[in-house]
Amino acid sequence: MSKLPLLIGAHTSAAGGAFNALLQGQEIGATTIQFFTANQKRWESPQLTPEAINAWHETLEKTGMQQVMSHDSYLINLGSPDIGNLIKSRAAFREEIKRCLALKLAFLNFHPGAALTDTPEQCMDRICESVLDCEDLMQNTSLRLLLEMTAGQGSSVGYSFEQIAYMLHKLEGRIPIGICIDTCHIFVAGYDLRSTEACKATFAQFDKIVGLKHLYAMHLNDSMKDLGSRSDRHASLGKGFIGLDCFKFLMQDPRLQKIPKYLETPEGPDVWVQEIQMLREFAAAS
Repeated sequence: MSKLPLLIGAHTSAAGGAFNALLQGQEIGATTIQFFTANQKRWESPQLTPEAINAWHETLEKTGMQQVMSHDSYLINLGSPDIGNLIKSRAAFREEIKRCLALKLAFLNFHPGAALTDTPEQCMDRICESVLDCEDLMQNTSLRLLLEMTAGQGSSVGYSFEQIAYMLHKLEGRIPIGICIDTCHIFVAGYDLRSTEACKATFAQFDKIVGLKHLYAMHLNDSMKDLGSRSDRHASLGKGFIGLDCFKFLMQDPRLQKIPKYLETPEGPDVWVQEIQMLREFAAAS
């Protein structure tokens, strides 16, 4: 195995200040975390104060977390056909980027958007326009925006490798862009992960259509719903329809082992401690 650290963590709580997300990560044995930089249920959020930014950077240095990722607000729909919602979404996305830059995060992960009354193609084009509207903020920065693959619920786009590749290639070269795969999402979208052979086939397909070089992060979640159900319901690892073979594969495949991985499983910190340890044991057995 490489001497580079395994980057495994979870979506931790920033209640009481962003630095607390780092401290919770340390408590669960994480080496990386994902968190919300602001209240994800509100359109507008207060500016980060110099004190909050300083507390973040001091705690980051103390905890040694690496490749920290923000998850943007669930309110944001960068592909909205409603002009009012689109304006609010674009403004909120710009503010999220500014917070990520102030905190010097590695990644900003975002759900592409939902077509609602539009066609998927119109929605994807509008998403790309929305992201490129932030091109000025993304110059000379180490921050990378990550399109998260979706479960395909409702009119959401980005649930197929073809759709995610379409948006990626329209943005590539203009801004730092990449992909985040959520295991629950792609499973319920129809990509089998229930065995080692199924995982090999799915990631071979991803590599052919999108390219593994564009995969920068992963959300590790089992699924409460079955293959192709298009229903996004996370389960703890090994307690859903995916099963543990998938997570063994992800921790042992040399192409995927070092990619940062973030748990979003529903049972919380006590179980995250166990899941992180289990994932490390899978890696050690490779």
